[in-house]
Amino acid sequence: MSKSLGEVLVSVRNMEVTFGSRRNKFVAVKGVSFDIYKGETFGLVGESGSGKTTIGRAIIRINPMSDGEVIYKGQRISGKISKELDKKVTQQIQMIFQDPMASLNERAKVDYIVSEGLINVRPDLTREQRAEMVSKALLEVGLLPEFASRFPHEFSGGQRQRIGIARSLIMEPEFIIADEPISALDVSIRAQVLNLLSRLQKERGLTYLFIAHDLSVMRFICDRIAVIHKGVIVELSETEKLFEHPLHPYTRALLSAIPLPDPDSEKRKILEIYDPTQHHYETDKPVWTEIEPGHFVMGNQEELERYRARLQA
Repeated sequence: MSKSLGEVLVSVRNMEVTFGSRRNKFVAVKGVSFDIYKGETFGLVGESGSGKTTIGRAIIRINPMSDGEVIYKGQRISGKISKELDKKVTQQIQMIFQDPMASLNERAKVDYIVSEGLINVRPDLTREQRAEMVSKALLEVGLLPEFASRFPHEFSGGQRQRIGIARSLIMEPEFIIADEPISALDVSIRAQVLNLLSRLQKERGLTYLFIAHDLSVMRFICDRIAVIHKGVIVELSETEKLFEHPLHPYTRALLSAIPLPDPDSEKRKILEIYDPTQHHYETDKPVWTEIEPGHFVMGNQEELERYRARLQA
């Protein structure tokens, strides 16, 4: 389902993120641009090390950007911003981290972990009001309010991830960056967490940036997907269109790697291997092109003609 005619909530423009000093400089993200519409789940998919987590962390201001800008609700939130705007961004944009074991403070009780953000953003609240909000947030993610007095090591991975989600929800954000929120969980728990995120989105009108390396999960939860390879977005489309008409060879390789539930089909399946040397970009440089409405791909003129022919076939 497309929400492309809606209001743009987050706009990333020519984002570049660089690590290291001049001599050992590594550009992790190069010239990335995309819009996220209010109320949608925008997926960012790629292999480990492709730069997808770096993009999420740059939007939430954990990683500084070396170029480009991030616009949130019409205001630039990258680079130097006022204290008031910083406070607003902290409250309205939250992140659910990948590892539910490492992202919770082992020495703090759940009550403190969930309410920590409130202490900074809402100093006007009394301890009782905060405790009530913690109970409500825990109930919303399917945990008992009495869990507030326990420590993280007393919980399973799935429960810990729910605590992480409650910590984000209590801030009443509009936009949540979910960084591989289910990759560290058992398969049986993954569906529960995905269903929880879907339900919360409907109830609260949330907008998600969903980061993952598993395209089959993305198909279940995302409205649109951007495919990233070595810090560059190579294709962006509505989810079903991407699955039906993948154009970039890297996207095709990712899709061909998804296991099929039928053993016979799995045996007959042709696995596509992505070889970056197949592109001849020496003279004919690649450009980011809208090849059909809402479907963007990176390619040079020769490749774009081939992609257009494939769509018309």
